[in-house]
Amino acid sequence: MAEDRRGQRPARGGSSAGRGGSSARSSDSRGRSTSSRGDAPRGGGKGGAGKGGGFQGGSSRGGYQGKNDSRSQDRAFRGRAEPKIRTADQAEYDGPELPEHITGIELDRGVRAQLKGLPEKLAARVARHLAAAGALIDEDPELAYRHTLAARARASRLAVVREATGEAAYAAGHYDVALAELRAAKRMNGATDYLPIMADCHRALGNPEQAIKLAKSPSVANFSTEAKAEMTLVEAGARRDMGQLDAALRTLELAPLTSKSRQPWVVRLRYAYADTLESAGREADALAWFHRTHAVDSDELTDAAERADLLERRQS
Repeated sequence: MAEDRRGQRPARGGSSAGRGGSSARSSDSRGRSTSSRGDAPRGGGKGGAGKGGGFQGGSSRGGYQGKNDSRSQDRAFRGRAEPKIRTADQAEYDGPELPEHITGIELDRGVRAQLKGLPEKLAARVARHLAAAGALIDEDPELAYRHTLAARARASRLAVVREATGEAAYAAGHYDVALAELRAAKRMNGATDYLPIMADCHRALGNPEQAIKLAKSPSVANFSTEAKAEMTLVEAGARRDMGQLDAALRTLELAPLTSKSRQPWVVRLRYAYADTLESAGREADALAWFHRTHAVDSDELTDAAERADLLERRQS
């Protein structure tokens, strides 16, 4: 998205194969793999030009080559066929190279259970791509996404695979793909965990109205406190996209901004509120909330301290 959305963007949550073992995250670290591997030739075909030899003009033997010459030339050309080019679908199916240390056991037990309906070798391959994706999703989301694509090419009817692909696509910035994949996963298993990410995809694709519509879904009322905070961040961001700063502030003020928890969702809620206050011209209030954000941001998820310092210099 064009704007800097630190503290506003929802965390990649969900039951998928997540990092460290869950399905989407630890599964295919970001992605279905559309790799260029597999472009290597699969062996030279038979035959090139001298097959069946016959006349070869310009020969030192007056133009005609006997049977022995024909065979030797055939042998010379054999194996020089052009390498076979892998199609995009074939390359996607091949996927990136799997690290030897990734076995698939890294996945959450529940994710592995969902793969048991596949043939054993296929399940093992899909599990390894999902686990590779989960391991890579933070450091190399694009590669993670390619791994999930390889898993999807083999097991597209499994919700856990579609969910993993959606999360990896989201992390890699392929918002249209992420939205389509998470919609598919939701149709398969009825889960609503993906709604905050789906709503944020709508924002990224320039459809803030659709993001707000998802934020108002009845199922949000049953979300955990953390998941509600994620949806609040997306809704407030969508309001800002539409130039509705006052509405964005009201949305954030309904969230537990004063929670004593130091969880990341509290940090991001406070940061988003401070940032929106500054955008609305309420610099004194923004300064106070940047300080409050920094007070609970022990992992330095945001640049709240720097933002507060800038505002203090501006006001001095």
